[in-house]
Amino acid sequence: MAGAQPLLAALDLALREIALFAAVGFLVLGVSDLAVDLAWAARALWRRLTRRGPAATALDLAEPERPGRIALFVAAWDEAEVIASMLRHALATIDHGDYRIYVGCYPNDPDTLAAVRSVADRRVRPVLGPAPGPTTKADCLNRIWEAMRDDEAASGARFKAVVLHDAEDVVHSAELKLFDSMVERFDLVQLPVLPLIDPSSRWIGGHYADEFAEAHGKELVVREALGAALPSAGVGCAIARPALDRLAAAHGTPFDAESLTEDYELGLRLRQCGGRAAFVRLPAAKGRGVVATREYFPPTLAAAVSQKARWMRGIALAGWERLGWHGGLAERWMRMRDRQSLLAALVLACGYGALLLWSLRTAGTFAAGLPPVRIPLPLQLLLATNGGLLGWRLAMRFGFVMVAYGWREGLRSVPRTLICNLVALLAARQALMCHLRARGAGGRWDKTAHAFPIEVPAE
Repeated sequence: MAGAQPLLAALDLALREIALFAAVGFLVLGVSDLAVDLAWAARALWRRLTRRGPAATALDLAEPERPGRIALFVAAWDEAEVIASMLRHALATIDHGDYRIYVGCYPNDPDTLAAVRSVADRRVRPVLGPAPGPTTKADCLNRIWEAMRDDEAASGARFKAVVLHDAEDVVHSAELKLFDSMVERFDLVQLPVLPLIDPSSRWIGGHYADEFAEAHGKELVVREALGAALPSAGVGCAIARPALDRLAAAHGTPFDAESLTEDYELGLRLRQCGGRAAFVRLPAAKGRGVVATREYFPPTLAAAVSQKARWMRGIALAGWERLGWHGGLAERWMRMRDRQSLLAALVLACGYGALLLWSLRTAGTFAAGLPPVRIPLPLQLLLATNGGLLGWRLAMRFGFVMVAYGWREGLRSVPRTLICNLVALLAARQALMCHLRARGAGGRWDKTAHAFPIEVPAE
């Protein structure tokens, strides 16, 4: 079958080039991940060796020297289905004596405003912005900020800190006491986010649990240990009142209304203003779970792709343009990791493409009765190294998910990696297309539908 040989030769050439690019890309990304793993392991070992007494809990935190009033900011556009349940749960569970929940609404969203007003409690303050929605989430937060300042001027008393939450969040009862203590030492305090796993979307919605288990069990821990800027997750995050004043003085408003990922940028901009941040992962008490924010994430493929595309666009593309590269080696390394999502998607696409070409080449070789495909020795070594790094990566993910959700979800996290990859590939394409179409255009709130749990999980 001599006629098939030119086609097989072309397949060989394409396979070698694509496989080499993918293999080198996987090696670079894998080594970076391994370095983070080793840094986390070294820090965990050091803390264990130097710790005296039992592990600390939220109950062990020192009482605040000057207990203060806390403001919770909740930006709400088209959240009539969840906002009332979220507010009632927060009001019933929060263990703090002095707080107020500000909920930003829009004049053309009467259902959400009515749902907020249905929660008849003096601690809930609806804030109706002047412009019809949706604007951006940051713009809504700025309207809330203005309303809070008006209240401060009227009462003559300032808030101690601002806590950010979303309309679907399950707020932990102990978080405000923790924030009240920690903001006396830090300008920004971030709690872990633990996605709730919807049994009806265990594979698509569940992949968020895998990613956050690692990101908030390891990645943010390493960032803080290395002294890099700590990005806010936008929920379960407290910012000291003076720090917001500094951001407003530097940029006009504390939240950048043109940003697609104002929460991420908030942490980096705060660091540039000299602020200190802390990621706090503490159990509420001995034998109890960590103080964290819990919420459902998008359960469908289309919604997950849309949300991930917004994150990629805001962090990897717009964030690069807006924030640039600053700081020392650790800071630049972390910013590179934040912005590598599009490159990672390209490497993934090439990896799957090489696998497809190898399958076609093997089938063609078999049909033509030719000798099997020979892989050059350097590429064999590269593939073997990447295989070892992949095994390590899956083992680490299993471990972090098991600690957060149990061994069954830990096992599911291994095949769910394929879902993560699929969402990342589709989101990268959507993010790039949206970014190219919207260059120079103002942003608007691109949000997904939310759900609040019928039965709130035990803390």
